[in-house]
Amino acid sequence: MTNPETSSGLSSVAEAARQAPGRGLPPVHLWHPEHCGDIDILIRADGVWMHEGSPIGRVELVRLFSTVLRKDPDGYHLVTPVEKLKIRVEDLPFRAITMQAVDGVLRFTTDVGDVVEAGADHPIIVETDAATGEPAPRVHVRGDLWARIARPVFYELVDLAEAAEGRLRVRSGGEAFVLGELE
Repeated sequence: MTNPETSSGLSSVAEAARQAPGRGLPPVHLWHPEHCGDIDILIRADGVWMHEGSPIGRVELVRLFSTVLRKDPDGYHLVTPVEKLKIRVEDLPFRAITMQAVDGVLRFTTDVGDVVEAGADHPIIVETDAATGEPAPRVHVRGDLWARIARPVFYELVDLAEAAEGRLRVRSGGEAFVLGELE
């Protein structure tokens, strides 16, 4: 049975997201509604958005929801001018699934259609698991939202990297980003 509050929450989130002109983004950073509760939406570590235990199959709907996503100190929320609904995120909300190197800039495209150019405003950060040595690369998208760089894309970055001062690094937008230490 569908919870009427959940349905109205999803409806208002979708309606607020539709207000964004073109592929622009609604000004979620300017909206400060009261917290209305949690909504059963989970963004899995593999990037699949789930609602009430089932994948959200419509790419357009996922894109729509991603435009009203915000990370606050208490977690991730879908935000409208009048509602703030907390969701769960297993890792990071987005995946960087493609990359292009164009004129000294690394341009990433996420699984929800955002395009970001790595540089001072959109850094690439690679954390390494101390126990396994496994890299966990990410790129800044907007606000406090990041995209996990997919493994094939990370391999492309490594192919573009140069060795300097005992580190492997790439350049983009006039900035250097360390991918890892050289042994």
